[in-house]
Amino acid sequence: MWKREKRLPSCMTENVSDDLIRLVDMVKIYDTGSIKVLGLKRINLTIKRGEFVAIMGQSGSGKSTLMNILGCLDRPTMGHYYLDGIDTADMSPDALSAIRNRKIGFVFQSFNLISRTSALKNVELPMTYAHKSKKMREQRALELLERVGLGERYEHMPNELSGGQRQRVAIARALANEPPLILADEPTGNLDTASSVEIMELFSRLHKEGATVVVVTHEEDIAAFTERIIRFRDGQVVSDKRNVPKELTEEEAVKMKKEGTPCC
Repeated sequence: MWKREKRLPSCMTENVSDDLIRLVDMVKIYDTGSIKVLGLKRINLTIKRGEFVAIMGQSGSGKSTLMNILGCLDRPTMGHYYLDGIDTADMSPDALSAIRNRKIGFVFQSFNLISRTSALKNVELPMTYAHKSKKMREQRALELLERVGLGERYEHMPNELSGGQRQRVAIARALANEPPLILADEPTGNLDTASSVEIMELFSRLHKEGATVVVVTHEEDIAAFTERIIRFRDGQVVSDKRNVPKELTEEEAVKMKKEGTPCC
């Protein structure tokens, strides 16, 4: 385990309950100047540690607004967002940045890798911001690339990797600082069907190993891999149901094994 960053107050490093995410009467209003748009309407929601959750909704449903708040990229207008027991609603930009680095691992649709930097250096990046030693960064990055099935490609640049491989590098990077939350925003949006299955199986494996994974998506096939599906419409939760996660067919598992994908 990593040592706690000395500059962070203790309230940012302590686990106070089994509720990793807790939203209380959360409202988001966008003020465009001429009109005010209600993006989220009094959301009350809890996600516990170790859950694998899909947040679904079409364009304009509020799911992207929610994702930005969950990722501490934005703050609610009213109400509270507790992440790992910490109320982020009134935090300064610097405090939110520290929370993002220590508490959240991001996986984006467009991968967001640094193009002229190797897979290894991309994975090291969050640890650099967290002031980890060079030796520790490199060792941890190599271990994570092995974990996602890319141990032999650590020197490759992003343009030398397939879309699915680039997303695996992004997942390894998200795990770098051992954050309690993995937040994936449309993680398969730029991938073909086979690569999408590969990435969702990897998320499933991470979940089984204890990670808390929240996937924001509009695709039913992607949400089917999760154990809980929360649907948004017009800025409100319209359903919140348990789900029996999709399992690979024998044919899909054999194919992935032949291709060297770490599916299990």
